[in-house]
Amino acid sequence: MEEPIVRKRKKQPTYDEFPDFGKLPPQALEEEEAVLGALMIESNAFSQISEILRTPDYFYKVTHRKIFQAIRTLAAEGKPIDMLTVKDQLIKDKNLDDVGGMYAIAALTEKVATAAHIEEHAKIIAQKYLARRMILISNEIQTNAFDASKDVDELIQEAEGKIFDISQTNHKKDVVSIAEIIPAAIKRIEEASKNTGFTTGIESGFYKLDELTSGWQRSDLIIMAARPAMGKTAFVLTMAKNMA
Repeated sequence: MEEPIVRKRKKQPTYDEFPDFGKLPPQALEEEEAVLGALMIESNAFSQISEILRTPDYFYKVTHRKIFQAIRTLAAEGKPIDMLTVKDQLIKDKNLDDVGGMYAIAALTEKVATAAHIEEHAKIIAQKYLARRMILISNEIQTNAFDASKDVDELIQEAEGKIFDISQTNHKKDVVSIAEIIPAAIKRIEEASKNTGFTTGIESGFYKLDELTSGWQRSDLIIMAARPAMGKTAFVLTMAKNMA
């Protein structure tokens, strides 16, 4: 008689599956707990961190990711966020047992009394996440650099692109009211009307470029991109000399 097949449940990873570099990966578990707890005791706190913690991957601990995903789902659907609604969403996601049940959810709410410091805690979590990404990307860049079949110019471009992606991820867009924008806009318009030339910003010293851009503005992020050995450094140094 054949023995019945017993299917064992696959063990869920407890933490981010991070390569072993001989050191503990950057993480902020206490801040992760504080943020999740604050989100469940103050329902409107999610709007304060939604632009800082953009995906569950920002959390190092896998159970924290699942709880945060449940909270994001509730926020996206316009539903209230508290222990009970998060529990119900985790049940729908079939993740309640994985995170430790209702006891684990309740324990998180006991970590903090208010959401007063939630934004600061979220920024710390985001910094640790970006640090982990940088470690992974630098390791990937190193591995590719050892591959003799890879084109070096392409590797450089790929590396620059990945680092740029991290810098973009680190950029938080702040919401500004129109009442704050109008005075500054009016001032710039007045300055432009008084300017007899065609530039309103800092002139680069290259006439055609300044004509196109009206000069470099304070709000501008200037990115100089080109293939290697095309004169980027000389061009930028010349502009710096002209603007000095």
